[in-house]
Amino acid sequence: MRVLVLGGDGFCGWPTSLHLSERGHEVVIVDNLSRRNIDNELEVSSLTPISSMSTRLAAWKEVTGRDIKWVRLDVAKDYEKLLALLREFEPDAVVHFAEQRAAPYSMKSSWHKCYTVNNNLGATNNLLAAVVETGQDIHVVHLGTMGVYGYGTAGMKIPEGYLRIQVETEDGKTIEKEILYPADPGSIYHLTKTQDQLLFAYYNKNDKVRITDLHQGIVWGTQVEQTARDDRLINRFDYDGDYGTVLNRFLMQAAIGHPLTVHGSGGQTRAFIHIQDTVRCIELAIVSPPERGERVRILNQMTETHRVADLAKLVSGLTGAPVEHVDNPRNEAAENELWVENGKLLGLGLEPITLGEGLLREVTDIAQKYSYRCDRDKIPARSMWRKAPELAEAGPSGL
Repeated sequence: MRVLVLGGDGFCGWPTSLHLSERGHEVVIVDNLSRRNIDNELEVSSLTPISSMSTRLAAWKEVTGRDIKWVRLDVAKDYEKLLALLREFEPDAVVHFAEQRAAPYSMKSSWHKCYTVNNNLGATNNLLAAVVETGQDIHVVHLGTMGVYGYGTAGMKIPEGYLRIQVETEDGKTIEKEILYPADPGSIYHLTKTQDQLLFAYYNKNDKVRITDLHQGIVWGTQVEQTARDDRLINRFDYDGDYGTVLNRFLMQAAIGHPLTVHGSGGQTRAFIHIQDTVRCIELAIVSPPERGERVRILNQMTETHRVADLAKLVSGLTGAPVEHVDNPRNEAAENELWVENGKLLGLGLEPITLGEGLLREVTDIAQKYSYRCDRDKIPARSMWRKAPELAEAGPSGL
């Protein structure tokens, strides 16, 4: 199959591109290197050294003999270039990673909120509009987030995208209907993902675009089989307060002897998936597309749930690192339960990698190997979800 990977230079996009290439798909990466530019803005780098795109692609060619083409364009802004690329390449599927992916980064300031909204929604709408304009039957596979559901539960497993409801009419009749599961975003980033759902629903209904939306849990791990073959292919390992996911952040902190920073009580329950399973799920979605005219297919792309405090305890027991509770910058409940339905991906053949000491050690070894690259000043989470109480009471001027 011909597959276009938007955002193919990123944490999930890069290993997905290599995995699909090795599985025999013809892959073209589209990326404007925005994630690398954000590193420059934040003055922090991936713990693992990331080679230039040309070096990465040359290394892949050298190691495997396979070619991956890279096109540099901004999906959210360069509509005509995107349209021309779709017409030229005629992909069977487009994998859409081309969104700013960090909730803390989206909450840093008003500018960051605007950037996240403009970039994420602009990219999604441009892609869908261009697919329609080409007239091609292209399957869009989007990486969403479990965060569209919020972090609570109504005492039941969160279904895969849709909720069956009953409505009582004035004349006493009962009408049954399925709706999108009510969204409850916890950040501007998550808000854009909930709005993506509406864009998908519209283009699917109006233009019959085939769409799979993968609501992904928090990704842990760094390497997949392909990125581990050569140091030039290594994947990102983000540990900073804006982009570092909770488990990888704990593993890095343990590697350098820093206390494991648990936000608040640590009673928050999160859904998780290993990066190797992420790339497998993407391929499963590509090779099993919905039928034309079928509604948007929504899959919960996660394999297990854990409380943050339990993860810290696990890593602490594995490494001896102490646990330190710090103020939670997020506007969320101190504790929550989370039960998630994920049977569709398992039904497609996913055999999940679950958290275990061997795999945790694999990631820890990477953190230890590159610990000299860590900037300890970048560890704390400084993006606040709301104003400090004293500033909120004083008003916008702070006076």
